[in-house]
Amino acid sequence: MNEKSHGDRRIHLNPAGTGRMPAAVREVLTEWTRFEDRHGPYELDERLEDVLHREIHERLAALLGMPPGDTFLCTGAADAFAAVLSRLPLGPRDRVWTTPYESAANLSAVLALRARTGCRLEVVPLRPDGDLDLEWMARHIGGDVALVCVPHVPSGCGIVHPVEDIGRLLAPHRCLYAVDASYAVGQLPLDAARIGCHLLTGDGWRFLRGPYATGFAGVAPRLRTMLAPHGGLPLAPPHGAAAAALNRALALHPASPPGSDLAPGLRAAVEDTAGTELIAPGRLQSGIVTFRHPDVPAALVRRRLADRGVVVWKTVAEEVPLYLPERGVLTAVRASVHHDNSAEDIEVFAHALKDAVTRPRPLPAPSAPVPVPVDVVPSRPAGPSTARVRAAGRRHLALVPDRTPDSGRPGT
Repeated sequence: MNEKSHGDRRIHLNPAGTGRMPAAVREVLTEWTRFEDRHGPYELDERLEDVLHREIHERLAALLGMPPGDTFLCTGAADAFAAVLSRLPLGPRDRVWTTPYESAANLSAVLALRARTGCRLEVVPLRPDGDLDLEWMARHIGGDVALVCVPHVPSGCGIVHPVEDIGRLLAPHRCLYAVDASYAVGQLPLDAARIGCHLLTGDGWRFLRGPYATGFAGVAPRLRTMLAPHGGLPLAPPHGAAAAALNRALALHPASPPGSDLAPGLRAAVEDTAGTELIAPGRLQSGIVTFRHPDVPAALVRRRLADRGVVVWKTVAEEVPLYLPERGVLTAVRASVHHDNSAEDIEVFAHALKDAVTRPRPLPAPSAPVPVPVDVVPSRPAGPSTARVRAAGRRHLALVPDRTPDSGRPGT
């Protein structure tokens, strides 16, 4: 439920960042944390044995559409992805595909894989509308493609990738298929069997509304067999009390996430606000809406919305370094909806956003002038913000390897 603060209803439009834990989930987390403090971690693990080794895996399996034996607890999706890639037995002749929408954390894990194994890294290009170019994938897939990594929904915008279509395209080939479901699980239906992926990762603290530092990995038997000679799955489980709280959050979560009829209203509220620019590539969108304003910084928009009791998030270029910097985006505002939001929440957001971008910016406090020697020529003013944006992603962009000749530049 939305937070009550000082008698006013606080509207939470950031489940993509941190979902608000239901009271029952907080109670479980508090209860078992106190128990461990009193009795110690071994007693806690013994008391929670059935929850941690059976119950939560049955619930994860039902949520993800996979057998309970394929689910594993971890501290977060990015941790699981990096751990699996650290053991993959690839070589210099292998090709790895990622997308321009890859998160900085996952991209770092892919670059580490390349540094360790010498594999080639290729970025799947985009269609003009922002969707992944599946025709390019069909033309270039071959026996040397060893791994394909796709975020179901990226962190920096609300596009929904056709992970099932990609799975069918990849199925006849030897490559492993990894899907990051961090921003999809809990807001979109998931069926790992229909997706056809070998690795499905997700976080427990976003749309699932569990505690922080909880997550899961669905690992297919083929991938586990491949990893076994190289140390198996090096996944660190979450704290026992946190895992018990996640189990409670899964119990409260509907078996099929209801279709969000609030997302179109959220987008419309942004589009109806003068000067705002949606960052919404692709033909299919989720309940995540990202936007910016040319005259009002994202941090100021976020603070002004917070003053009106509306919680959103500021996203930065470095979070999606192959996509946002290429489009001149330095910072943006990200709003998202959960099934416990209401139409009234969207209406309040719409009015608060209009106020946030039309209110005059405060003038900086005057400061004493600094004397300048007469022989010093004043420097030219700083360049446009796009230069700073591109610099923000240059570190990652410089590490992206050669692409195939007709792949084009991602994001065209």
